[in-house]
Amino acid sequence: MSEEVAAPEKGPNPWAQAIAALVVVGALGGALFVLQKNDAKAADEPAVCSASDADKKADAVAKAAHRVSGTQLCDALNRANLPTLLGTPGEHAKTAYGSDGSVGTGGKQIPTPEATVQLDTYTVQLTRSYDRLPIGGMADLLSEAQPKTIAGHPAVLYSTQTIAIRFNLGGGKSESGPGGIARALVIAPDAKDRGGSYELTIWRQDRMRPDDTALLRIAQQVLPTIPGWATGG
Repeated sequence: MSEEVAAPEKGPNPWAQAIAALVVVGALGGALFVLQKNDAKAADEPAVCSASDADKKADAVAKAAHRVSGTQLCDALNRANLPTLLGTPGEHAKTAYGSDGSVGTGGKQIPTPEATVQLDTYTVQLTRSYDRLPIGGMADLLSEAQPKTIAGHPAVLYSTQTIAIRFNLGGGKSESGPGGIARALVIAPDAKDRGGSYELTIWRQDRMRPDDTALLRIAQQVLPTIPGWATGG
């Protein structure tokens, strides 16, 4: 018996690309744990975002630092109409979780909270990066990039490759290789693009190309509900 999990191969910022493999491995480990934990429950009712003691502590730390937490991102993303926004109204969330990691660069730790919601057809991921890099000019570095505006904030729509890792649940060796295409939208947290970003990414379990209109619908509906969105937080 095996289980395949996919995640975007790289982020838009140069430092994110350099450490993408490490981030993906950590994220996939968490994804597999949540997938196994919620497998029986997912068949009957939509998954909910966790609220463990660690999540509550991360929420408190993020709030004190005037940042958004992974749980807050998960709560915003895992909305009741997410399947409808994706164009798959008969589905529901199989897994939903947030995490509060960080990335080391230049001797500093940059908070990168994220949330992931998986359905039968799509997986949706929402990440916040607190680096100081604006997204202006990023379109020249990304594949199939298209400038966009989301609720008054500058954004870039682009394509990225996913990494597919197949875990052998019987104890055998895991395998990795190219996955399908993911479509991602990187958005400035404020209208003046003063640094940092949100990144909303969707990919399909069947490796078909995701629907751009679904991604844009989610962005328009979800991003304004994130705490601090109106103030660039």
